[in-house]
Amino acid sequence: MRRRDIIKAGLFSIAGIGLALIRRNAYAQAGAGWVTLFDGKNLDNWNQIGNANWRLEDGAVVADQGQGFLVSKNSYADFQLRAEFWVSDDANSGVFIRCTDPNNVNGKNAYEVNIFDQRPQPEYGTGAITDIAKVVPMPKAGGKWNLYEITAKGPKFTVVLNGQKTVDGVEDTKFSSGRIALQHYPGVANNDKGVVKFRKVEIKPL
Repeated sequence: MRRRDIIKAGLFSIAGIGLALIRRNAYAQAGAGWVTLFDGKNLDNWNQIGNANWRLEDGAVVADQGQGFLVSKNSYADFQLRAEFWVSDDANSGVFIRCTDPNNVNGKNAYEVNIFDQRPQPEYGTGAITDIAKVVPMPKAGGKWNLYEITAKGPKFTVVLNGQKTVDGVEDTKFSSGRIALQHYPGVANNDKGVVKFRKVEIKPL
């Protein structure tokens, strides 16, 4: 190999290493401050209330009967939350934030970021914060994996579903801190057929 080719090969090698380092640093920065609450392996960070039949299956926590919640053991005030979930078309679920009573979670003592494609009042269905922030038109989450990105900072809330902003900076002052809760509730017409799965939940305190 001629000297010029050797030098060129060396430069390409250095450039490749540099690009790999840049990517690694970018991923590290993107993950800085994030805490994993659920990774598909165990429920160590959660308490269960109610009678929903939560169990671990194929890297996710699943429920398809009963009514109840998985409630985080820690409380949070200002944060970003990422939750990956799958629901059947007839499921009734939600991600509750700033839950003030960890033993009795409901829409009166927490904020519910709803997951309910067939809600009779669709403006407060999937993508909305129930009774706080409407979503029109309502996006559908049934039958696929979805990503919720929820930000709560002071009285301001933002919700992004699969890259679509469904709640944009709405303000409410009722609850300043509390637990995170994942819901399974009887589905359409109060049947027990709705399937809810969560496979990854991360939080970043702000």
